[in-house]
Amino acid sequence: MFTGLVEEAGLLAARTPRGTSARLAIRCGLAALELGESVSVDGVCLTVDTITKDGFEADASSETLARTTLGALPLGAHVNLERAVAVGQRLGGHIVSGHVDGTGKLAERVDMGAGAVKMTFAPPGELRRYIAEKGSITVNGVSLTVNDVMKDGFSVMLIPHTLKKTSLDALRAGGAVNLEVDVLARYVARLIEVDKEDPNAEWMARLARAGLV
Repeated sequence: MFTGLVEEAGLLAARTPRGTSARLAIRCGLAALELGESVSVDGVCLTVDTITKDGFEADASSETLARTTLGALPLGAHVNLERAVAVGQRLGGHIVSGHVDGTGKLAERVDMGAGAVKMTFAPPGELRRYIAEKGSITVNGVSLTVNDVMKDGFSVMLIPHTLKKTSLDALRAGGAVNLEVDVLARYVARLIEVDKEDPNAEWMARLARAGLV
């Protein structure tokens, strides 16, 4: 589990095909990495398989390469990195699983002055129902608050600290991003679906099965 608070922006140094999968080499300064630990790479949960002198290597399955930006990201591109949250650590962002729901595109970027930038993204149609004004969303592993929701997209405001700490400052219109919607939005949507299927079911029982109570 992650929080969407990026620790540093690393570098995609290599992507070596292995059948339908690939071995990714990430160059970074993350200290005390351990074999087998989970690291969010641009919002994608990957397992550290090899620790190198300047970072780590991880395997990406064919599914991961097809459903995220990691399969087409150019070598040398910066990637946002976050290690899994430790027990007792402050949860400054929101609950992030590292399981990307789909890819979207940056539709518009507007300089708002004082170093702030407004970005408008176009998500896949099937994800729009999970995006709500003032709700949370993860963009390339970064926890952001949704400012506005439009028919075909949503906008967020990025403060100077976020732009400096992450790779989002380099993003331009048309650029692809990994999106993960708020897990609570998924649970609520599913509960509504179940309610329509079985209007006599008890709400508390459904909440218990979803692990929310």
